[in-house]
Amino acid sequence: MTEPEAVEVVLVDDHHMFRTGVKASLDDRVLVIGEADTVDSAIALVRELQPPVVLLDVHLPGGDGGGGAEVIRSCADLLGSTRFLALSVSDASEDVVAVIRAGARGYVTKAIDGPALSDAVRRVAGGDAVFSPRLAGFVLDAFGAAAGDVATGDDELDRLSAREREVMRLIARGFSYREVATELFISIKTVETHVSAVLRKLQLSSRHELTRWAAARRLL
Repeated sequence: MTEPEAVEVVLVDDHHMFRTGVKASLDDRVLVIGEADTVDSAIALVRELQPPVVLLDVHLPGGDGGGGAEVIRSCADLLGSTRFLALSVSDASEDVVAVIRAGARGYVTKAIDGPALSDAVRRVAGGDAVFSPRLAGFVLDAFGAAAGDVATGDDELDRLSAREREVMRLIARGFSYREVATELFISIKTVETHVSAVLRKLQLSSRHELTRWAAARRLL
């Protein structure tokens, strides 16, 4: 069986030692092809390389002082092919909301380990939204108001079984399949089956859409 190609990533952080640590922690499923340490250098490098994923710190020097969110906004025309994953020590709501509204597809804190970060990069590259689980409330703030969706009746939820609702909420909060399996004491295969059923019944195509759907209905 052929191994999947490594996801190419641009790493943006103003601390050289941290970038070195991140590169050492990522596994062979992720390849760092460029690094930047300021808003201006990040914008230039992302535009030059147009990688599938940009790992982006929230607080960066340079530019107009907008940090990571400014980088994303300045590359808005690339969002169809380049996805931004915020990687920050900050878990402040204003930081999370700012980068999500700018267009980031996820936000994880620097407490994440190498394998989990590699998983997050691949999931974002594949179109998923990825968030550290305890940031779910901030995801609600960002997506619920911005999506402009109006909560509907309970008929959509009625399509789901009790277990599917449990799985749906955890997945929408950013839990990985393994984390959901551990939380609910079921197998990863069972989680995959439930997620497929949830997406089919709600007529959604990805975890990103599921997060928006759940947030708009205040189900997180």
